Amino acid sequence: MSSPSVGFRRLAFWTAIATFVLIVVGGVVRVSDSGLGCGPEHSGFHGWPFCNGDVVPGVNLNSAIEYTHRIVATTVVLMLVALALIAFRRYREQRSLVRASFVAVGLVIAQAVLGGATVEAGLDEKLVAAHLGLAMALLAVVLYIWRSASQPLALSPQPLEVRLRPLALAASGAVFLTIVAGGYMAGTQNFGRPDQGVTTGAHHACGKEFPTCNGGFMPFGKARLVDIHLAHRAFMYLASVLLIALIVLALRRRPSPGVARMARLLALLLVVQIALGALNVWLDVYEGLIVAHLAVGTLLWATAVGLTLELYPVPAPALERARGRRTEPVTA
Repeated sequence: MSSPSVGFRRLAFWTAIATFVLIVVGGVVRVSDSGLGCGPEHSGFHGWPFCNGDVVPGVNLNSAIEYTHRIVATTVVLMLVALALIAFRRYREQRSLVRASFVAVGLVIAQAVLGGATVEAGLDEKLVAAHLGLAMALLAVVLYIWRSASQPLALSPQPLEVRLRPLALAASGAVFLTIVAGGYMAGTQNFGRPDQGVTTGAHHACGKEFPTCNGGFMPFGKARLVDIHLAHRAFMYLASVLLIALIVLALRRRPSPGVARMARLLALLLVVQIALGALNVWLDVYEGLIVAHLAVGTLLWATAVGLTLELYPVPAPALERARGRRTEPVTA
């Protein structure tokens, strides 16, 4: 079995970067009221995959922003299809790499279909949250592909790495839930839905109070929008506790240099993300802060996934078969 080439590794790396850019541009689409820039809800194919009935939109800022998002999404699709085809043709003995490549293609196609459904449903908050969650899952799979291509040899995991795995998985899961809950909260803001008037939603349902909310700490049950906002905070608190525990253990025990580097980056991103979240509450709605919150949150998720992947060896079927042949008895 040949190891993935430098070209394949570079393609995997730039696909991960493109996926990150796609997520951030999606945030720009939301805050710029461009979610329906290519057509109102129930516009069918007129609004997606076409843009106001055209293949290329006219001179309109909202249409241009939404169409840019679609161009980036198409680029990601093509890059993922290329990865899957190359992996299948050249590295099919690395079954986990091939499977992950095809899973990524399936996810990005599902993401495109869900994006069309979100536009058709008038940016329904449930679909907005699902769309964001699927994007995070796609980014995680692409990161797995990149790591599998960059480190093809399976190494025996250290005992400390094995013990850190449950905590790393739990922390990553909590970060994922926090992001999805944040996407649901953003979906209540009515961005891009001018027919619904003032953009009011769960964003400032707690006023400008943080960490308190309307005079209390976690006053669930007062109103739907307050509960939506507090759900995001609850997942954030859980994720913060788990991440801090993971960071402390990783830096104290240092199972590997890669894990230690990821832990330090995770600590920095966590501090920045909490600060951005607080500023989003304390200040008026600033589109740049919202996009920055999404971007850093995505980096936090990617780093948590990266640290978790560092705790697992990359399968190397050729190495395993070679060992098996050496242990086979010799018969006359």
